[in-house]
Amino acid sequence: MAEDRSAIRLDEFLAHPPAKVWRALTDPELMARWLMPNDFRLEVGHRFTFTTQPKKAVGFDGVVHCEVLEFETEKLLRISWSDRKQADWTVTWRLVPEGRGTRLFLDHEGFDPDDPVQQLSRKIMGGGWPRHFTTIATLAESL
Repeated sequence: MAEDRSAIRLDEFLAHPPAKVWRALTDPELMARWLMPNDFRLEVGHRFTFTTQPKKAVGFDGVVHCEVLEFETEKLLRISWSDRKQADWTVTWRLVPEGRGTRLFLDHEGFDPDDPVQQLSRKIMGGGWPRHFTTIATLAESL
């Protein structure tokens, strides 16, 4: 099967119930601990930002502009993700109960396969998302 150069797709089992994983994913203070400082609110249509260190190699100023597009408590969270220059992506987390834990899926979609800068961004973030899953699991364990 050919590599999907337009998306990052992850699927990982977390040994914590969906309620704990959901809280780690959607509580703004916890989200700041595993992802970035933010002004997130779980409300469809809410526009918010993440802030982090700029990444000059990909023209990123350190601010991610987002909007809550859809959610279903303890099952789905979908947000837009944009740097307002080159990136216009969608990030979706799906939680599926599995035994005593949760299967967590991530789809970060919308990368242009023909744009070298977007492909570099996909490579950078593709390496970062798995580390975030580990931190989410650690936070869920503490809840």
